[in-house]
Amino acid sequence: MTDHKAHFLPFHAVNEFLLPEYRLKIIQQAFAELNHLSEERRSAISRLVKRHVQVSGFRNSALAPAPVKARAAVSTFEKSAEFAAQIMSAWYELHPELAKKVNDLLTAREWKLLPLEVDRSKLPGFLTHWPKEETFEVLDDAYAAQYPEDGEHEYDINMMIAWLSGRLPVEMVDKVEESDEVEEHED
Repeated sequence: MTDHKAHFLPFHAVNEFLLPEYRLKIIQQAFAELNHLSEERRSAISRLVKRHVQVSGFRNSALAPAPVKARAAVSTFEKSAEFAAQIMSAWYELHPELAKKVNDLLTAREWKLLPLEVDRSKLPGFLTHWPKEETFEVLDDAYAAQYPEDGEHEYDINMMIAWLSGRLPVEMVDKVEESDEVEEHED
């Protein structure tokens, strides 16, 4: 009997797919551009930083300079699903044009995606099934063909693909089952 239940990995599982320098870049950008984020995102990140990130010399870690705070937050990003989800949501909010392009690319390739405005940080994590013919290399090439003048780095494209699809390439499958699709959560 086939198990058709969706399997999720917690959001911090993304660390298995990130280079340390890229992980730090994402965290740094979220902290550096905190004022450009929605009020809800800012307060969620600040609350988590106060609770989980220790910055030497600061009673309130949220008040530390962004680069110092980012370095101190790496271990929290590696261990906390909630913190990783909020940082990736912040990174997503800071890249609306890339989000639109990747959404259009994946939709044209018949990926079933939640609408762009859905807050993916409220999901239980990343789905594990990934269509095996749609490797990051294949998708990067398709993106380059569709947007030849775009200078986005493949790491940013790949992060946006994972975030928008709600998937990590853990189990490569021929076809993603309908029961494995993320359904929109009502808040």
